Amino acid sequence: MNVQYKKGVIELCVLSMLARRDCYGYDVSENISRLIDISDGTVYPILRKLKNDGLVTTYLQEESGGPPRKYYKLTKLGREQYLSDKNEWLGFVESVRQMLEEDDHEQD
Repeated sequence: MNVQYKKGVIELCVLSMLARRDCYGYDVSENISRLIDISDGTVYPILRKLKNDGLVTTYLQEESGGPPRKYYKLTKLGREQYLSDKNEWLGFVESVRQMLEEDDHEQD
């Protein structure tokens, strides 16, 4: 897949995961990589940026038998940004879909 496609949507994917539930970084990375081929270190810079932008907060949670994990949670601003970005992305995808379907009809 074109790398530029991925770069444009990974942040939205991270926000989408965090809109469903709080997650730790590895969990976010693993879930996204099941659907989109990303490298191991892709998600962590995005999580740092989202935190710096005030879209997520973090907290530590004890895990049985292991060290505490840093969990990420959407803030109110993060949830608003996610919904806005989601609507913008879906509108964009629909426009591209229409354009590609028009190409198919023109070749008949």
